[in-house]
Amino acid sequence: MTVRKGEAWGTPAAVPADAVVVYTDREARAIVERALRAGAEVPPLGLAGGDLCRTLGGGGASGAPERLLGATEAAQFPLDIGVAEIDGQRHWFVAHLVARRSWWHGRVVAVMNAEWFGRWDVAPRAHPGDGLLDVVDADLRLGDRIEARRRLPAGSHVPHPDIAMSRRAQVELRFDRPVDIWLDSERVARARAVDVSVVSDAIVGFV
Repeated sequence: MTVRKGEAWGTPAAVPADAVVVYTDREARAIVERALRAGAEVPPLGLAGGDLCRTLGGGGASGAPERLLGATEAAQFPLDIGVAEIDGQRHWFVAHLVARRSWWHGRVVAVMNAEWFGRWDVAPRAHPGDGLLDVVDADLRLGDRIEARRRLPAGSHVPHPDIAMSRRAQVELRFDRPVDIWLDSERVARARAVDVSVVSDAIVGFV
């Protein structure tokens, strides 16, 4: 069930025997893609690292794989995932999509299911169980980029007049020239058009 403001989210639960422990968002995405392309159910994921794990309060000792494997009690979450349609092919992501030519010039768009991108708090309001994706769309001058990078670890890069933020269930990204498309920190395509949407409560994660 999609989380709503003021409601508790996540429940204590035993980690099932068929859960797969993943250490990165890229590993989680690979499992999701493999299952969905085969028309199979995505197995429960034990999140031992990555930006989605950190968003859920995991990481460090709390996300250690030995704690998750066979655990009788962990925090269980229904999690949204993102869907990206690129050049007629469907892809999925668990934490974030980034479209850019460079970090240092040109437009940069991040579509966030997680709050974090590495050490950067890119989308402080992002929640991977609210049925929405947080879209951060920026085209900054060099000096502003340097300042934004300094502020990103604390999430204080926004508000900024040249950083547009919105929360949506779907978004159409269009670029004048092809840009690299990164899903969960893996480059998957170069494209001018990407259609992104969210699938609510698509997978189950444990932290």
